[in-house]
Amino acid sequence: MPRVKVSVIVPVHNTGKYVDECAPSLLGQSLPADEYEVVYVDDGSTDDTLSRLEKIAAGHPNVQVHTQPNSGWPGAPRNLGMKHARGEYIQFVDHDDTLGPEALERLYEHAKRNDADVVLGKMSSTMVRPRRLFRHTVDACTIENDELMQSMSPHKMFRRAFVEEHGLRFPEGPWILEDLAFVSAAYLKAERISILADYPVYYWMKRDDGGNNTQHRFNPKHGFWSNTRTIIGQLKDGTPASDDIDALQNRLLHRIYHVEILSRTREPEILREDPAEQRQRFEAAREVALEEFPAAVRDGLPAVSRLRATLLEAGDFDGAVTLAERVREVKARSAVGEPRWADGRLVADVTLDLLRGDGEPLILVERDGKQYLDPELLAGVPGTEDGWEVPDPFRLAYAELVVKDRDREDWWYPEGDLEVRLKPLGDGRTQVIASGQLSLDPERLAGGRPLERGVHDVWAYVQLLGVDRLVRVTGEGTPGTPATGPALTGGRLSLPYWTGSGQLALDVDQRQRKLGQDTSSVAASNTGRSEGSSLPLPYIAATADSAPVRVKVTVGTLGVQAELLPAPGTDRARLRLPARLKLPAGRHPVNLPKTARPLAYAVVRDGTVLRLEGPAYEAGGGRRFLDSLADNRQVRRVRRWLGL
Repeated sequence: MPRVKVSVIVPVHNTGKYVDECAPSLLGQSLPADEYEVVYVDDGSTDDTLSRLEKIAAGHPNVQVHTQPNSGWPGAPRNLGMKHARGEYIQFVDHDDTLGPEALERLYEHAKRNDADVVLGKMSSTMVRPRRLFRHTVDACTIENDELMQSMSPHKMFRRAFVEEHGLRFPEGPWILEDLAFVSAAYLKAERISILADYPVYYWMKRDDGGNNTQHRFNPKHGFWSNTRTIIGQLKDGTPASDDIDALQNRLLHRIYHVEILSRTREPEILREDPAEQRQRFEAAREVALEEFPAAVRDGLPAVSRLRATLLEAGDFDGAVTLAERVREVKARSAVGEPRWADGRLVADVTLDLLRGDGEPLILVERDGKQYLDPELLAGVPGTEDGWEVPDPFRLAYAELVVKDRDREDWWYPEGDLEVRLKPLGDGRTQVIASGQLSLDPERLAGGRPLERGVHDVWAYVQLLGVDRLVRVTGEGTPGTPATGPALTGGRLSLPYWTGSGQLALDVDQRQRKLGQDTSSVAASNTGRSEGSSLPLPYIAATADSAPVRVKVTVGTLGVQAELLPAPGTDRARLRLPARLKLPAGRHPVNLPKTARPLAYAVVRDGTVLRLEGPAYEAGGGRRFLDSLADNRQVRRVRRWLGL
């Protein structure tokens, strides 16, 4: 009997229809069914969830269903699932999420190849922004890679022997942050951690009823603050203390401080929640900040975050509100140079910066040899009357371009990096900006594979001076028009365009946009001419290995299947018509569907395409006259004599 490679553990409670939506992705894995199992644990459901599970198990030998009295949280059913698991590795999945079809096979192979204790698979989601942790596949790392702290959900693959060796278990009962407790303990104990970033493994999707949003987060019985202290203690116990702001312990604690503590002082929460309730959270966060975090954690924060922390630890709730109101108005701005095709890639120069609420750049001001945060941003914020010094403008600053598959919620990272730098503005003022080049290869962007058919939007994520924003990459082109000409890549057409909001997007394989009207005006300028039924085009970039693409055209009044294929020795494509067409002799316009301007003209005689000409091709008057008389026998005799 084949050994069980992976046990998928799924806690469920009153899941209803979402069980049936998740199950196909678990049962349709590329890993053979006898090499993995799905272990459902029902946590005392009172609806029809259990009967749905039993029906699934009845039809699939590799499905187990276990039940227990309601515990009120996922920790206990996950622990019970681990007791029943037989797999070499265990993978946690929530009942309302899905896996990619090859998820288990790829994760397991990556784990075995690298002898990993923990494998993080690329996550796609409708609920959170992309994580740079999944920019590159990593064979092996340890907790020293503090970017691991960007991914603290339990939806990972763990070697079962490793879990048993270290007695890793989820806290049970209504214990908020149980995932952070388990995952951080695993990170600290693991000798080898791997990251699989070239395949979307896990789809963490927002439910239409909002049922997978954590509710009652600060309910006292769930112990949010005491649990936060427990996780902080766990991180401290597992790493050496240091006053160095870049020491491992301080880097790990930064995530807890920034996400669980400073969120109580920042927008949107502090501006959205009831002020009386938010004051209580603020005071509780302040107490934890003062008692649990060394000064090096606060000192290691970028400028705006460090100011938030200072206001928090001083107990200045009103000051924190004022700062949140100011920062909420800050917007990220993108500027894109003219997109173009180069070596099969869509490239463009990109610059990103931050603007204040009044539309002016967020700046730094130099005074006495020191840099201070923009005084306009800080107007009315207590403690900043003499300015707020920025010792290191580049502290934890970065920016990156990301491409989102609109149909599948997958995020991909184009090649190249954006550089964060200071831009002098004169009069002692500077601005922190990020700049670089977008390089989008439709045939390799999806983890070394071609992008799926669909629309792919270009975004940027910036984190400058402690302000982070996800922003659409926009240009000066007219919304709804091409950003540059189309490209023939890998046997498909890629059409760059500006969306209705002005965002740069790439339509791969004509998902929404068609080759036609948008490009006919460029084709009209074609001055080319070639013998036979093939004509180079002026507006399609092509990779040398592109397969032909079939397109429907009309030649005169005749509908024809034509081909677009690479033109040898160039980065252009050529249009190829059938060599023979049932058309009268003459010069016939070649049109794409729904276009008023011809793509080319076909010169036909005796049912054969003699040549194709670009619409702007200037033939001699005699030549045009001869073509117009192509049916005349004497003319044909003269043409043969002249070699025409």
